[in-house]
Amino acid sequence: MHTDPLFYAVALPAVLILGLAKGGLAGIGMLAVPLMSLAVSPVEAATIVLPILLVQDVVSVWVFRKSWDRRSVAIMLPGAAVGITLGYLLAARVSTAAVELAVGMTSIAFGAQQLWKSRHAPLQGTSAKDWVGAVCGIAVGFTSQIAHAGGAPFQLYMLPKRLPRDEFIGTSAIFFAIVNWLKVPAYVALGQFTRPNLLTAAALLPLAVLATVAGVYVIRRISGAAFYITLYVILMLVGIKLVWSGASALGA
Repeated sequence: MHTDPLFYAVALPAVLILGLAKGGLAGIGMLAVPLMSLAVSPVEAATIVLPILLVQDVVSVWVFRKSWDRRSVAIMLPGAAVGITLGYLLAARVSTAAVELAVGMTSIAFGAQQLWKSRHAPLQGTSAKDWVGAVCGIAVGFTSQIAHAGGAPFQLYMLPKRLPRDEFIGTSAIFFAIVNWLKVPAYVALGQFTRPNLLTAAALLPLAVLATVAGVYVIRRISGAAFYITLYVILMLVGIKLVWSGASALGA
């Protein structure tokens, strides 16, 4: 179990961010691993985060269990399984920086487009082709396994649907709860679930649960329109972070 004060100085804010993400601010959760990586290796940070996510998923799924889009989950989930498998098999051959750069640029462009539309006309929900959802599912699984950035591809498919706030959050909660469990075998195969990592995750769990409940409380006090505007802004900020990380690594 980690005892370094520096680790907990970055781990506690990271867990709070995860709680807000699981409460409904989809996208910002991917900032947790980079933040924790200031004190430990990225692989170790991701390993500590995964058990925390699994517990937080239980809370968010329970809260939003009656409000979710079953069709969207059914369309994206098979692709996510394929993406996770590809990410595991190709991890040593794929440039994480290139993946981050591509996802980041796409996220910025999409978020900016949607914000521009929202200023000129009320946004209406649109339906995407099933194959688009399947491709986004693959991207979610792959980027989640490679770069812990699965939230961005998920939003690229789901945000244009303009689902009711709770239905969007519920869909995200249930979909990523399944995706996170699908990632467990890869982490087991890599031997990452060591006793110190699991004990550290357990120490952070109480705060993780409280942060998730707090996130739900905050989100349910945001109107539907403000909720989507907030998500578009978050998507752009996450995109900027991904572009910065990817470009910095490629230029190093």
